[in-house]
Amino acid sequence: MRKVEIYDTTLRDGTQAEELNLTTEDKLLIAHRLDDLGLHYIEGGWPGSNPTDKHFFAELVSHSFKNAKIAAFGSTHHPGNTAEKDANLRALVDAATEVVTIFGKSWDLHAKIALKISLERNIELIRDSIAFLKSKVPTVFYDGEHFFDGYKADPQFALACARAAAEAGADCIIPCDTNGGSLPREIAEIMRAVKQALPDVALGIHTHNDSELAVAGALAAVDEGASQVQGTINGFGERCGNANLCSIIPNLELKLGVETIGSDNLQKLTRTASYVTEVANLRPFLRQPFVGSAAFAHKGGIHVSAVMKDSRTYEHIPPASVGNEQRVLLSDQAGKSNIIFKAQSLGYVLKKNDPRLPGLLACIKEREAIGFEYSVAEASFELMLHELLGSPKEFFSFKNFFVVDSKREQDNEPITEATVIVEVKGNEEHTAACGNGPVNALDLALRKGLQTFYPRISEVRLKDFKVRVVAGAQRDTGGTASYVRVLIESSDGAHRWTTVGVSHNIIEASWQAVVDSYNYKLLLDDNSLRP
Repeated sequence: MRKVEIYDTTLRDGTQAEELNLTTEDKLLIAHRLDDLGLHYIEGGWPGSNPTDKHFFAELVSHSFKNAKIAAFGSTHHPGNTAEKDANLRALVDAATEVVTIFGKSWDLHAKIALKISLERNIELIRDSIAFLKSKVPTVFYDGEHFFDGYKADPQFALACARAAAEAGADCIIPCDTNGGSLPREIAEIMRAVKQALPDVALGIHTHNDSELAVAGALAAVDEGASQVQGTINGFGERCGNANLCSIIPNLELKLGVETIGSDNLQKLTRTASYVTEVANLRPFLRQPFVGSAAFAHKGGIHVSAVMKDSRTYEHIPPASVGNEQRVLLSDQAGKSNIIFKAQSLGYVLKKNDPRLPGLLACIKEREAIGFEYSVAEASFELMLHELLGSPKEFFSFKNFFVVDSKREQDNEPITEATVIVEVKGNEEHTAACGNGPVNALDLALRKGLQTFYPRISEVRLKDFKVRVVAGAQRDTGGTASYVRVLIESSDGAHRWTTVGVSHNIIEASWQAVVDSYNYKLLLDDNSLRP
């Protein structure tokens, strides 16, 4: 079986994405998770460019990796220096990694405009930089920046740059579609030309996603003989991102029969993608192919009915092969098959002739008609299912809440106080709290009333809060009197769940979602109540 090595640049190229910032500690955590995934190379950063990356390489001395080799990244030496005297190259050597990757200009436009040097001098920079590094470092990779644009503008110059890198001893030459504008067929044609010009040189591929073609371009390059693919987890990167390794790896393994990280490691892919997103403190992309939570989610009743018979009817691969799972969504489009599948996945015995099924389906459709969204708020659905099909237990009962917002001329911010009365295990708890707005105040007051009886409530953290006006809902009067839907995403560190509330009153909708969130946590902790 043919093998392709995976070179991850999440910690360097990925961090150039808007809103993505990683500390040294974050980068080390991610590096170890990528190593566990079985990647071959992990680009740690540019040690000469910023304190975070410099600290990262200094910390590596006390860390070991079982699968991956760590690479330091930099550029060819400054035109005003020699390679031996260049601070950037010296920082790469001092990083003390087994692998160093440098980039050089492959487009005459960049040589002339960006560096303001002759084409001959540009080629010298590439040759001298790689020759110097090869005398100090075991493995040196060369990224041909803007190679495909450069080849289209001046094929001879682009090839001369690659040839100089090869002659200087580069272990792999990686043509880069830096602007992300090349079509897959162009990448295939140019890779073929490079292979013909340099038949004995190992080639890689580095693509960007500005035309939504980074994955397709990378796969086209592999078809033409590339033995290394560079990319990032979740496609993080500057502008529209880099080639997404979460799509490239399974396509190579499962569709093209090319070995990368192996089938066992492939099953860790979804968890790894989620972990990197979590450490980066970013929202996950639900519809991301292969690893997104919606990648194998089914909503239409006809689809679900078919999937229950044979998952191949609407799934291009088994979800478990990439560590993902099949999901069935509940909505006003749901048929009986959706309800049965979902109930069975949660452990409830429910068959097509169950007399409770029509009422359950009618309840879901009635609620969704006014704006409830159970396809994303699966925790609220499970609570409803537990109430209608299981043995419902009331962890606490609501008595009263009262919220006061006030703002005086001398106040910088409004003052919000919430009073909550709930009955818990036969005790009436009357609590109050101030918060940053009515929802936060209600949350704090309710939490205060429950924690004495359920200490693990303290583990719950709000991860996201969304408010939407529900257009077209039944009895919707429009404007500020419309129904609003509140979605709250919560976590206790081990689990993550979403709850929903709907009302004309945003505080009431929020209260419903908060109450469901705490009830779901209590349900999770009380295994005796789950089927």
